[in-house]
Amino acid sequence: MASKVEIYTTMFCPFCYRAKALLKNKGVDFTEYDVGGSSDARTRMRERADGRHTVPQIFIDDVGIGGSDDLAALDRQGKLDAMLGLNG
Repeated sequence: MASKVEIYTTMFCPFCYRAKALLKNKGVDFTEYDVGGSSDARTRMRERADGRHTVPQIFIDDVGIGGSDDLAALDRQGKLDAMLGLNG
């Protein structure tokens, strides 16, 4: 079963594009929230991300994993596919 993936982004964020590209390359569907023009979305992101305010903030099955570098590190460590429900 596929995991629920959510990502908080802004329009001109290169780290957001990098994180979304990694997810898309894996064929993972995700829900994107643009916090650039929405103070409500940014507040919600901060609450969910334990006060972190940088984008992207990525959540897999409601667990905050951090940003683009954190996502890439999980992939390099071979842990991301399992978290995304891609292993069998």
